[in-house]
Amino acid sequence: MLLKAYSFNKETDKQSLFEFKSQVPEDKRIKLSSWNNSLLLCNWTGVTCGRKHKRVTGLDIGGLQLGGVISPSIGNLSFLISLNLSYNSFGGTIPQEMGNLFGLQSLFISFNFLQGKIPANLFNCSRMFELELFSNSLGAHIPSELGSLKKLVYLELGRNNLKGKLPASLGNLTSLSDLGFGGNNMEGQIPNDIARLTQLIYLDLSTNHFSGYLNIFSNNFSGSLRPDFGYLLPNFRELYLGNNIFTGVIPTTLPNISSLQMLGMEYNSLTGNIPLNFGKVRDLQILAFNQNSLGSSSAGDLDFLGALTNCTQFNTLVVSYNKLGGDLPTTIANLSIKHRHIFAFVVVYSFSFSLLV
Repeated sequence: MLLKAYSFNKETDKQSLFEFKSQVPEDKRIKLSSWNNSLLLCNWTGVTCGRKHKRVTGLDIGGLQLGGVISPSIGNLSFLISLNLSYNSFGGTIPQEMGNLFGLQSLFISFNFLQGKIPANLFNCSRMFELELFSNSLGAHIPSELGSLKKLVYLELGRNNLKGKLPASLGNLTSLSDLGFGGNNMEGQIPNDIARLTQLIYLDLSTNHFSGYLNIFSNNFSGSLRPDFGYLLPNFRELYLGNNIFTGVIPTTLPNISSLQMLGMEYNSLTGNIPLNFGKVRDLQILAFNQNSLGSSSAGDLDFLGALTNCTQFNTLVVSYNKLGGDLPTTIANLSIKHRHIFAFVVVYSFSFSLLV
């Protein structure tokens, strides 16, 4: 049972940790042998105290492989700022009492065997900027209340059994730099609100069942796209990645998205060649790569055009203002247009050619 808030003190912290220890199997408690009445609380293994009040502000017992369950008494550590319980083989559920840790800023509970839901009242911890629950068995939906943690910079919920859709409230987490949902069973479309996460450096949505389209057009996303990008979103039809600050090459795995119909990567700083294997995306209709630095102003830059003859639904190509050079391949005459127009702008050296078939 939680003690009333007005009675919280150093003794409360000690008793709460004793209760926590009691939930650890007896043969593993030796790893917490310093948690006894003979030693000062602030000298206990993994415990950090504040200088002024000598209350517990940090608990780091990651990697001890303690087993057992997480005691609800953890919610009595009312001065707690940082909590690391990762790599401990804890079972059971995440105690809802963690939602009482209003000063909590960092929470790491990865690589355990936790089940059930992510308790909604955990999102009462409005000061939290790091939350990592990676590799558990949290097999429920993500609460929409997640969007209330507006100070989050790092969020990792990968390798659980999470279901349902990404909540639109994710768009409220505008300070996020790292976001991971890989290795779950999530589905549906990625909400447009994710385009508001303009501070993102790392995004992992791999090994789920997302479908539909991803639209992050006209933001400030930067860096190179992952080489395995095409394996991350295998069921997508439309990708709008244009008008950002992406650099590097176009991932050659993008054509592995067999359902892809529209790909827009215009107005970036992409370099290298346009992959030849877009020809295997049979339903592809639109490619937009204009305003990049693609090609090398030399023969072979336009070879990808020949491969597009396999795309029977293809109707629009825009590659103007790049560094594409060489001759148009003769196979371009084989493009099947089915009464549609292929309208392409190709900049070859310093000349602009308009191609209307």
